[in-house]
Amino acid sequence: MPDDSVPLFLVDAFTPSPFAGNPAGICLLPHWFEERQLQTIAMEMNQSETAFLVGEGNRYDLRWFTPTSEVDLCGHATLASAHLLWEEGLADGDQEIQFETRSGRLTAYRREDVYELDFPADVVEETSPLDGLLEALGVSARFVGRAKFDLLVEVGTEAELLQIAPDFRRLASIPTRGVIVTCASERPAFDFLSRFFAPAFGIDEDPVTGSAHCCLGPFWAERLNREVVRGYQASQRGGVVSVRVRGPRVLLGGEAVTVLRGELPPLA
Repeated sequence: MPDDSVPLFLVDAFTPSPFAGNPAGICLLPHWFEERQLQTIAMEMNQSETAFLVGEGNRYDLRWFTPTSEVDLCGHATLASAHLLWEEGLADGDQEIQFETRSGRLTAYRREDVYELDFPADVVEETSPLDGLLEALGVSARFVGRAKFDLLVEVGTEAELLQIAPDFRRLASIPTRGVIVTCASERPAFDFLSRFFAPAFGIDEDPVTGSAHCCLGPFWAERLNREVVRGYQASQRGGVVSVRVRGPRVLLGGEAVTVLRGELPPLA
């Protein structure tokens, strides 16, 4: 690439294989562009999130944009960013990477091919279902709770979770970032399953949502009386997230693979 080019990547996160997990755009900037330019790039990438990084070595400022707006926290694009920085030799592989974000400092660790993200834990408080929520999902609920960003709905079986076909227009009117639907796993490899819907932010169904596991991890760890739980997000692409609960923090674990490399054209 020319010295003045701006590199752009596509990384599949929470998967060891291409074309699974959750794809994230990654843009390495020499300095911060105007917000409208960042939003335009994210809209063009058309991924659930595109991450923008400014920094060097093992310290970076990090922002995340959906195709329609900036968000406060994104797990899969942070995992993808850490993977890319280590893979491209831009960060010391023997040291943690520190990201300064709208959700404070987030730290990534490398353990061979598995990455861990140190994120804030999110406590779910039980609440009554908001008007229209269960009707938009087409489910009955064992539990409904509110976390910092999202609503969480527990259903009884995997079959119920897998058969959900939301009314996305109606779901978009619910006042929340997104809706997490979860159930206990009937598969021995996992402790729980989940799906994540955020039509109000331009994402009907997110393939794998790292930030949702900030509350899913503690939610299931408490019910199963464990410190470490393993979840499968049962989207069409699918992805695996392990969660280690450490008091007010969680360590989100997963793999990632780079699938595309390119560069941005000059921006007006």
